[in-house]
Amino acid sequence: MLLEARDLNVYYGAIHALQGVSFDVDEGEIVTLIGANGAGKSTILKTVSGLLHPRSGQVLLRGESLVNVPAQDIVRKGIIHVPEGRKIFAPLTVAENLEMGAFTRSDPAEIQATMERVFKSFPRLKERLTQLGGTLSGGEQQMLAIGRGMMAQPKLLLLDEPSMGLAPILVEEIFSIIQEINSQGVSVLLVEQNALMALSIAHRGYVLETGRIVLSGAGQELINNPQVIQAYLGGH
Repeated sequence: MLLEARDLNVYYGAIHALQGVSFDVDEGEIVTLIGANGAGKSTILKTVSGLLHPRSGQVLLRGESLVNVPAQDIVRKGIIHVPEGRKIFAPLTVAENLEMGAFTRSDPAEIQATMERVFKSFPRLKERLTQLGGTLSGGEQQMLAIGRGMMAQPKLLLLDEPSMGLAPILVEEIFSIIQEINSQGVSVLLVEQNALMALSIAHRGYVLETGRIVLSGAGQELINNPQVIQAYLGGH
């Protein structure tokens, strides 16, 4: 098992944000977390990447505990978090943003080879190499955020709302790139408001309600689940 979370309890002050949450991500899987705003999806990603620390419970990467490991060391272990809202470095060029993604690596030839792979997935980034990140369109910024994450050669990519604010045609492009990244052997833990799109590419999914996991199953199984259809797929 690549990632295991066991009985996580996470608080924001007095608010019990995650209540006994357990889930896992196997090697080579896309696993999605769906649920309403405030259900705890982003909190899970922040806990896995070390930005939040659980009051109790365990997060294990290939059996090794990540609890209380500093976030920068979790990056070095191969877990890369692409946060909601992209969070690119607006004053830096596209090239500089991508280089920042490789800050844990030291072999220039390997870094260059990874950058070429990023350009293969995101040809537009190559065209905009010297452009400042802040001047890119929303879709291009999302591509840059994912590309920057890829520069670290992740074992597990945590993606928080990658389709937020994007035009439908770009949403399809981003999701097909997520599948492509996964086909290269990168496991993905995906948080996404577009539940139908997320479940359609996921091997498995978990449904969160107010800090608890209430349902889990194969992506297709959840798409056909009446409870999920009613709550998250617009009743269709």
